[in-house]
Amino acid sequence: MKQQPDQNLDGVLAVWKPAGWTSHDVVAKVRGMVRVRRIGHTGTLDPAVTGVLPLCIGRSTRFVEYLQEMPKTYEATLRFGIATDTEDLSGNITEQKDASFLTESMIVDAALSFIGEIDQTPPMVSAVKINGKRLYELAREGITVERPSRRVSIYEIHILKVSMAGEQPELSFSVVCSKGTYIRTLCVDIGRKLGVPAVMSELVRTESAGLNQEQCVTLEEIPELLMQDRLKEKLLAPDVMLTELPSAIASHPESLHVLQGKVVQALRLQPPPDKIGLLKLYRSDGVFLGLFSLDENGETVRPEKVFHVPEGT
Repeated sequence: MKQQPDQNLDGVLAVWKPAGWTSHDVVAKVRGMVRVRRIGHTGTLDPAVTGVLPLCIGRSTRFVEYLQEMPKTYEATLRFGIATDTEDLSGNITEQKDASFLTESMIVDAALSFIGEIDQTPPMVSAVKINGKRLYELAREGITVERPSRRVSIYEIHILKVSMAGEQPELSFSVVCSKGTYIRTLCVDIGRKLGVPAVMSELVRTESAGLNQEQCVTLEEIPELLMQDRLKEKLLAPDVMLTELPSAIASHPESLHVLQGKVVQALRLQPPPDKIGLLKLYRSDGVFLGLFSLDENGETVRPEKVFHVPEGT
């Protein structure tokens, strides 16, 4: 007898997105398999890109905005000596130049110089909206528009391989970056710094929201896990993933007050929070109550995302 999907699925499921699928395609596919309507992903991947795509299921969709803000890690390969209108190899070639004069040290130094805060101009094939229309929609119509630059952060760059063969050397690297970073644009900018055209030739997202490939399931594995009633084993509690946020405990009666949306005194929590901003709040028995924020005076804690505790727990 076929196992029916559990309608009470709640948590974060790390899915390995295959090539050729949009992030929306993956959400729709998983929604159909688990029969849970509330599913959201934590960061779009281009169709050609594979990698980690965390899905928030059920009540955990309320965490999407917070998990999206966490750093992401990619492994990319860029090719020097060629440029396209999409900044990757799927586009039309717009420029070619012999880049064989580059040396390995020149390439490495140029790449590492981008560590820190940088300004990027979103590519025309991105999902950024200009005057209510996404850039990739304009690009399909052959329209190019001015795009305001945005500040992003490159936390780490690790050189994996430099291939110096021929007129088009290649660089493979791993990069840890902030939300909103375009790796294809980073590749182009590295080439521009060296005075040559460049494109992104390969890209894989190896980590997102603290999840890596080893923690992922494939779309093919999900039906089998459902049949075995084991999909819940793959779900992670989103509050545990928010490792950057401090935690506090609310005893009775404060634990009841916060669930009612009331403001409570910071000194009534254990330990009393001392960092202005978001914190995770738990009941004395470990039950997660939600995300709260300490006010600018450091005196009271206000609800941001309250997670009502099921009856009987």
